[in-house]
Amino acid sequence: MPELPEVETVRLGLAAAVVGRRVEGVEVTGVRSVRRQSKAAFKKALLGRTFAGALRRGKYLLVPLDDGAVLVAHLRMSGQLVHVVDPALPRVLHTHVVLGLDDASELRFVDPRTFGELFVAAELGPDGVPVVLAGLGTDPLVDGLPAARLGELLHGRRTTLKAFLLDQRFVAGIGNLYADEICHAAGLLPSRRTETLTAGDVERLAAAVAGVLAEAVRLRGSSLRDARYRDLAGALGGYQAHHAVYDRAGEPCPSCGVAVERIRVAGRSAHFCPACQS
Repeated sequence: MPELPEVETVRLGLAAAVVGRRVEGVEVTGVRSVRRQSKAAFKKALLGRTFAGALRRGKYLLVPLDDGAVLVAHLRMSGQLVHVVDPALPRVLHTHVVLGLDDASELRFVDPRTFGELFVAAELGPDGVPVVLAGLGTDPLVDGLPAARLGELLHGRRTTLKAFLLDQRFVAGIGNLYADEICHAAGLLPSRRTETLTAGDVERLAAAVAGVLAEAVRLRGSSLRDARYRDLAGALGGYQAHHAVYDRAGEPCPSCGVAVERIRVAGRSAHFCPACQS
């Protein structure tokens, strides 16, 4: 599933390629890709509108429109947004939504597993974020997540560290992959109880969140073996070559050489180094 670094990479692509473009055509062929509103309402909300920006909140892409509404996209497990300069290029299988732009290019939404979605939201909060996303927590890149703020979020929580990092009500954008990488970078077990974290642990955790996410964005996200995640131009990410523990069970930890282990935490797989993390 694309997480914050992958979605941020797509956002950067949107900012460079489609902001300022006007929507002149809307095709919806997927049954599930537009499900919060009717296809007719979705088309009406977009036709003739100009993309006025490219924002992100957690794993959600937000594209403000010139009438004040916002096009929202969530890629979920296998969704891709692809900007195609030449509309004559064949549409790949599972292309469920196509937006034709005023420069003859197309923005295509491809989603083999059909968990992703697009919708237009007109009801916004004071921060410009759709009210339906008001439950999302702190975004580490948009809001920043210094140790003091992270400590506030952790205060009174009695759960595992991985469960906390995955809970979008507290920290928005981190998923299974980056939770493992962040825990490794912080030297903390994903199964560590949050109520046992010291001030020093929280300092290291905050630094790991900022460092891992920034580096993953710099390398344009992670493309795993299924190559589902691609950026707006269809290119693969590069951070997967730098994973320390995620999906590396039995392989040597790059920090100490001890074999990476895999357990279940919060109903999810969790990868860690038994020597580097405690």
